[in-house]
Amino acid sequence: QLRLVESGGGLVQAGESLRLSCKVSGRIMSNYSIGWFRRPPGAQRELVASINSDDSTNYADSVKGRFTISRDHASNTAYLEMNNLKPEDTAVYYCKLPPSGPIVYWGQGTQVTVSS
Repeated sequence: QLRLVESGGGLVQAGESLRLSCKVSGRIMSNYSIGWFRRPPGAQRELVASINSDDSTNYADSVKGRFTISRDHASNTAYLEMNNLKPEDTAVYYCKLPPSGPIVYWGQGTQVTVSS
């Protein structure tokens, strides 16, 4: 059983930055794939970014050039660096391991609010 815990959300102004963390606990392979998703108010949950076992990354078009996903194998922590935040980035952000598959694990989410 894996446990994912997100942190780092908060209230910021447009143009500012935040770094989200997702701590993974439990037995896990070192080359795990993980994704960051978000659920904006009144909308469906959507993929923001993912990092694969070969360290390749994928980003939603809306965040390309502003967000960066990374992970630290030593601490089993994934990160989402978010720069130049916009009001439309307001959402609850979740990490998911792996990004897709028959068995996945979700964190509880962390709120990001960007004011204009």
